[in-house]
Amino acid sequence: MLRYLLVFLCWLSGTMVVHAQGTLSGTIRDSLTQKPLEFASIFLASTTYGATTNASGQFTLTGIPAGPYDLIVSYVGYKLLKRSITVRNEPQPLNLLLTPSSQQLKGVTVRPNPNRASDYQKFAETFLGQTSFSKQCRIRNPDDVLVSYDVDANELTASSPTFLQVDNAALGYRVKYYGLKFTLNFKQQYVSFYGWPIFEEMQPRNKRQQAHWLANRLKAYHGSLVHFLRSVYTNQVASQGFLVRKLRVVPNPRFARTDSLRKALLLARRNQPLSAPEVDSVERWTKVPHSFSLLYLTERPIDSLRRVEAASGRVWLRFRDYLQVNYLRESPDPTYQLPRPVGAPPAPAIKADWQISLLSLTSTIREAEILPNGQLVEPLAVFTEQYWGFEKMGELLPIDYAPPAAPPPHR
Repeated sequence: MLRYLLVFLCWLSGTMVVHAQGTLSGTIRDSLTQKPLEFASIFLASTTYGATTNASGQFTLTGIPAGPYDLIVSYVGYKLLKRSITVRNEPQPLNLLLTPSSQQLKGVTVRPNPNRASDYQKFAETFLGQTSFSKQCRIRNPDDVLVSYDVDANELTASSPTFLQVDNAALGYRVKYYGLKFTLNFKQQYVSFYGWPIFEEMQPRNKRQQAHWLANRLKAYHGSLVHFLRSVYTNQVASQGFLVRKLRVVPNPRFARTDSLRKALLLARRNQPLSAPEVDSVERWTKVPHSFSLLYLTERPIDSLRRVEAASGRVWLRFRDYLQVNYLRESPDPTYQLPRPVGAPPAPAIKADWQISLLSLTSTIREAEILPNGQLVEPLAVFTEQYWGFEKMGELLPIDYAPPAAPPPHR
C-alpha cells in the first residue's frame, strides 16, 4: 500500500452530451452603478462554452447540453462571480451583477520573496505534471501567480488574483484557470488544487495537427477517471477495458510494538549518542511496515461498485476499502515513475502492460453520486493514487468532451 498519497482535485460540475439543449442569455452590470460591463468574460466551468459581453453588457450562450453547471463571470477590477445553475431546454434570461474588488479601494503592499524562483518552479512542475502531454504545457502568465512557502507548516501554496493560463500543445486547448487554490504539503505528503477552468480550442496550423490533437484527446480520455466513472454509470466497466479489484489495508500488529521500543530507546538516549548496535536496532525497527496490503484477485461485480436508485435512475459510486482499477487497453506513459514522497528524488520508470490506479472514498457514508457525464456531484469525495495521481494538466479535458463514436461493423 502506498505510504504517500498524491491527491489531484479539480472542482468540476456539469452534464453529459444529451439531446436536450438550452440557451443562456442576459446582461452583466456593475452592482453599484448598474452600468453595463463590456468585454466581461462569462463561461461554464470546465467546458468549452464561453462568451464575452457586448457594449450593452449582453451575452448569449447557445447549444448547451441540459444539466447542472458552475457559471463563472470575470471582469478586471471586479470580484469573480460564481453561480450554480441548471440549463434546461428553454431560454433562461440572467441579470448578473458584479461587485467591484476591494483592491481598487486600498493600496497593495508587495513584499520580496527570496525563494520565489524555486518556489514557483516547484509549483509549476507539480501543477502541470510530468507526463509526456504535461511536458507540452506552458504557463503563459507566470507573473499572475502568487506563490508562498510556509516554513512552519512545510507547505507551498499558490493562487492567482486573475487567472492562470495554460497552453496545452499536446491536446490543442488553451485553458484559463480561474480561482486557483493550490496546496503542496511536504509534511503530510499530498497535493491538491481546484478552481474553475475554461477551455478554448487552439487554432491548428493544418489538418495534420488537428488530427494529432484529436488522437491525443482520445488517448487522454481512455483509462481516465472520467472514463471509468462513465463506465460505472452505464454498467460497461468490463466492456470499456477496466478490471476492478478490491484492495484491503490490514494493520501490522508488529508495528505498534516496534515503534514503542524505538521511541523508548531514543527517549532514554536523548542526551547521549547511540551505540553502533543501538543504531542498527533503530534502523531495523523503522523498516517494519505500518500495514499490509491484501489484493483480492477476483474481479469486482458491478453491484459492489455502485448503487442505483430505481425511481430516478441516479447512480452512486459505492465500495469499501480501496479499489485497484486496471485499464487493460493502454500501457502507462513512458515517463511514469513509481509513487514516491513529494520532493523525493525520481524513482525508476515503470515497465507495465497496462495502467494501474487506486481509488478510495473520503465520505463517511462510503459513496459518491455520479453524474451521467462521469463527473461527481462532490468532486472532493474521492482520492486517487498511482496512475490517476500521476496524470495532471496534460490530460485535463473539458467535461463536454465526448469520444468519437465507433464506426459501425462491416457487413
